[in-house]
Amino acid sequence: MDGSAGDGTDGGGLPVGEVARLAGVTVRTLHHYDEIGLLRPGGRTAAGYRLYDETDLLRLQRVLAYRELGFSLEEVARLLAPGAGGGTASPDDELALLRRQRDQLVARIERLRTVLLAVETTMEARTMGIELTPQEILEVFGDDDPTQYADEAAERWGDTDAYKQSQARARSYGKADWARMKAEQEACTAAYADLFRAGAAAAGSEAMDAAEAHRQLITRWFYDCDHTMHRGLADMYVEDPRFTAHYDAHAPGLAAWVRNAVHANADRAQS
Repeated sequence: MDGSAGDGTDGGGLPVGEVARLAGVTVRTLHHYDEIGLLRPGGRTAAGYRLYDETDLLRLQRVLAYRELGFSLEEVARLLAPGAGGGTASPDDELALLRRQRDQLVARIERLRTVLLAVETTMEARTMGIELTPQEILEVFGDDDPTQYADEAAERWGDTDAYKQSQARARSYGKADWARMKAEQEACTAAYADLFRAGAAAAGSEAMDAAEAHRQLITRWFYDCDHTMHRGLADMYVEDPRFTAHYDAHAPGLAAWVRNAVHANADRAQS
């Protein structure tokens, strides 16, 4: 039989209830450790209640430390088992188990990081109205993940009609829609780059036509983009290094050329 902190303590040591409270475990856990021989109390009261002395408490501390590291009860028992000289497991045995546990923890951390990334990508996609799984986002967009600036976009434009319209449209798109949009977007950027490399003037008719096709693409897929709004977007291509890098990766100086072409097209429409 056994009791808790209120039991008689006519022997030396602490009763099981007090030890449980101090160690932050349940009385049932201490009973189990006793039953499997992992932590047998060093004393008993006259009534048969468990009493734990200082040696028992030190052993419990080690048990809980190993459990916190993720070792099973069987492994803890092996680590604390008396060796040939009466001590616990040898340093080599302990080191081998610690190394194995470290490897298991590293693998678990990597799995959790993968899960966390998938959860964050899904959350960001939902914020943007993209109803795709992380795998589908990867298949469609590759390394050009559209969700990476989701929080920033929501903060900067979340209250605008254009943002709300874009979200509403995006929610209706499936994987095939996003793939088609991306192909059109890439074709638009390629048209810009081809004209730029060929030496076309940004204010020329071909460049302005490419800019108009770009504006209509945005209107068709995301939100009603008038010429004034298109000017603002084009300004970001040279003001935000991330946009500049995107265009200039196709040809150095392309971002500034696109901005000028968009402005020229807006001037043409408004003249």
